[in-house]
Amino acid sequence: MRVKKISEVLGSKVYTDFGDYFGEIEEANLFENKIDGWKIKVGGSVMSLIGGAKGVIIPHQFVRAISDIFLINKSALPSSDSEIEDLPEDLI
Repeated sequence: MRVKKISEVLGSKVYTDFGDYFGEIEEANLFENKIDGWKIKVGGSVMSLIGGAKGVIIPHQFVRAISDIFLINKSALPSSDSEIEDLPEDLI
């Protein structure tokens, strides 16, 4: 297993575990010297799914793999616009 620096993954493309393009990594959120979440600049058709937001923060626990691309668990994403209203402010 190769350990990557955060600077090496910035700008990486993000896909769901179902192969849907989600966006690109903008930055990492750190808490107590550990990665807490990832700020992702949303792209493609996902913008309409999340109410037109330009970016989201995905908790690190929903990242399935980090290599040349990021794979995130699709269950981390809301399935409809009505669920957006129920998300905490920092996830929108």
